[in-house]
Amino acid sequence: MTTALITGSTAGIGAAFARRLAAQGHNLVLVARDTKRLGAQATELHDRHGIEAEVLAADLATEEGIAAVEQRLADRTHPVDLLVNNAGFGNKGRYLDVSMADELTMLKVHVEAVLRLTSAAAGPMRSRGRGGVINVASVAAFLPRGTYGASKAWVVQFTQGAAKDMAGSGVRLMALCPGFVRTEFHQRAGMGTDNIPGWLWLDADKLVTAALADLARGRTVSVPDPRYKALMGVVKLTPRGLLGGMSSRTGRKYGPQ
Repeated sequence: MTTALITGSTAGIGAAFARRLAAQGHNLVLVARDTKRLGAQATELHDRHGIEAEVLAADLATEEGIAAVEQRLADRTHPVDLLVNNAGFGNKGRYLDVSMADELTMLKVHVEAVLRLTSAAAGPMRSRGRGGVINVASVAAFLPRGTYGASKAWVVQFTQGAAKDMAGSGVRLMALCPGFVRTEFHQRAGMGTDNIPGWLWLDADKLVTAALADLARGRTVSVPDPRYKALMGVVKLTPRGLLGGMSSRTGRKYGPQ
């Protein structure tokens, strides 16, 4: 039986990954900050699907938290076959309105943690000749959206580059780029969502189904919805200056996952 490690597993996209993978019979390592929620999630998934659900309380905004997950990923006696780097958050406010401490914390979680955990997982996976990594980014990666979009753009570029370097190793790496997903993401960031049209919202469970299918197909970037595929096609044809103006007028109040 294979094992998947999911960061940010207790809510939103991470919880949807946990539900789907448990239903498919994968054992899980659930990573989040809230020990109580982790315990409840592990118990529910074990009771419902009969899988083993290990909990690892870790704050990926800290050195100790990242190191703890690195250590688990490096455990060759209990190998991890799929890593889902899902943990992340958004800051409310324009550039310079957000404190430097909060900006650096975002980069710690979105960039440093993703780099270190992907590397910790990919080495043992390459040795075994199989494995997968899904790094959750955002369609914001393709728009000029300040620190959040820049950090997610890094995730996409890093994942694509790593996937190219590991081609033929049996290890698949994919950046997942969702749009607006009905999760706790915006509420936690204090971001309003009243101005977001209903048709832009995605269902987390359907999103995960599409993402896992794209990973199986060997895609290195997944935009798992026809609506957002079409929008990203328009973005590619739109001048960057115009995109920047649109983002500054509408996008700073909120951002896709």
